[in-house]
Amino acid sequence: MHYFETTTLPADLSEFSEIIDVRTPAEFAIDHIPGAINLPVLSNEERISVGTLHKSSAFEARKLGAGLVSANAAKHLSEYFLKKDLSYSPLLYCWRGGMRSRSLTHILSSVGWRAQLLNGGYSAFRKWMVSDLENQFEHSDLKLIVLSGLTGVGKTRLLHSLEEQGAQVLDLEGMANHKGSLLGTPHTGAQPSQKFFESSLWHQMSKFDPAKLVYTEAESNKIGKLHCPPSLWKKLSESPVIEIELPLLERTKLLSEEYPHFCNDPASLSDLLNVLRRIRGNALVDTWQKQIKEQHWEIFLTSILQDHYDLSYRKPGDEKSIYSSPIASVQVHSISADSYLSAATELIELEL
Repeated sequence: MHYFETTTLPADLSEFSEIIDVRTPAEFAIDHIPGAINLPVLSNEERISVGTLHKSSAFEARKLGAGLVSANAAKHLSEYFLKKDLSYSPLLYCWRGGMRSRSLTHILSSVGWRAQLLNGGYSAFRKWMVSDLENQFEHSDLKLIVLSGLTGVGKTRLLHSLEEQGAQVLDLEGMANHKGSLLGTPHTGAQPSQKFFESSLWHQMSKFDPAKLVYTEAESNKIGKLHCPPSLWKKLSESPVIEIELPLLERTKLLSEEYPHFCNDPASLSDLLNVLRRIRGNALVDTWQKQIKEQHWEIFLTSILQDHYDLSYRKPGDEKSIYSSPIASVQVHSISADSYLSAATELIELEL
């Protein structure tokens, strides 16, 4: 018997003081409900110990687990929960709403807080979220506007400028922590897991007003190691496309600004370029390597744009592109913030 309330999805998660994920840090890192905090009642090592013992004796494993959960719950009570007042009302979950979350929820309820348990735990959230995300792309009135253009035109910068002016923006590369190209591997941090990418995508989508346009960037099916969910990929292929243009010299300047770490670590850049020998040939890659070694950055960046990225670009409307032909084009004149703000204004004023 339990002495606390339970919550079943879909629910208004904003009604809770906070959402608490009591799973291990390793489980939390793979994925969690957006906005949740991690207060583990078993550490990574403790969960492994309990699981190993369970193979030989479920009873002994439950005894060990109960003691560890109690000790960690006591620590959280004396530290994290110490200053919470009587109005505090958290929602707790573990993997399936089992012993870990039930134990801490019961303790918090016994203190007097209105703690609630998420029925089915993270597993239930994941199943519901995937279905809801698919519904948002396939069965809603959502209208995406896709920004396309050659590498280096600053599509992400334009998205940020649109957001500054109050437009709804879906920054897929930001959520994926990858710029979606050979040089796009994150310089700081790693890409999230596929599951966390999808949870972040769902969280962002749930904030949008479906009656208003949502601007996003044309992407490949993969952004680094991550895949676009099939429903998103289909929605992108069906959405209107705006072609973004920027002069070559300005594109070169933009790459120089956005990839400064390669100038500081030319060896890593040289290693990346070797991957292109198969499609661009040894002679061109050797030329690039020489330009990098001699720090002829402007010459190198111009060439990598013209002789690699521009040749790889699948123009919307071409038979090899999933995207339809552009319905309009917007010219950005320079990489200045004012130029992108001006282009964003032009975009917003288009009759779409």
